[in-house]
Amino acid sequence: MKIIKSKIFEQFPEITFGMSTKFRMDANDKFNFNMSFAINDEIERVESNRHLFFESLGLKKEDVTYQNQIHSDIIKTTGYGGSVGDSDAIITPRKGIGLAVSMADCVGIFIYDKVEKVIAGVHSGWRGTKQLILKKTLLLLKEDFDSSPENLFVYIAPSISQNNYEVGKEVAEQFHEKYIIPKGEKYLLNVSLINYDMLVNFGVPKSQIEYSKLCSFDESYIHSFRRDKSESGRAFGVIALKDN
Repeated sequence: MKIIKSKIFEQFPEITFGMSTKFRMDANDKFNFNMSFAINDEIERVESNRHLFFESLGLKKEDVTYQNQIHSDIIKTTGYGGSVGDSDAIITPRKGIGLAVSMADCVGIFIYDKVEKVIAGVHSGWRGTKQLILKKTLLLLKEDFDSSPENLFVYIAPSISQNNYEVGKEVAEQFHEKYIIPKGEKYLLNVSLINYDMLVNFGVPKSQIEYSKLCSFDESYIHSFRRDKSESGRAFGVIALKDN
């Protein structure tokens, strides 16, 4: 099993983080270690995949919180494992609870406040990015948990790169030209950079942001809906505050 780790979180022994990949060497697994119930995968296989992945992170599946991601700006705060329903960002101050973000090209953003000891996981595709879900999560951390941007450490997980993310004019025109490259009748959009700039503009020090440049489309071991289409699985990125 190959798990993507974050260097920025490795300095904090109290933090557990990992992102699953397609590597599990099972020829019978069509969706390649998929973590999502939202595609046409066998429920038993997904349950098994989750168990193995969570176990590798030192977590029990009943202690991991997940969400039904709907490309919204809905943010949930939780203190328990299990589903929180429809949302695209989750926050917890509770130790021993993992926050899972499902990804297959969209941007996953993971946040740790080293002073207030609170964590967050954000799912931000172009729709969530347009709705400023990351900024709204940062504001909620500030309002509800007294988080200061200078105390935040952030990992921007692998997502689809600008070179591979074609969108139509109706999408491109919703974003600043800084993030767009024209390509014939289409446009190339840099969603991850928009979110990176959102963090910096909010006051998070650049030295405290790890911005993965791995492209989910280019790297065959990372799940990509654009590349694999109906045969694409979904990865989980999970962050947790250790309970010891």
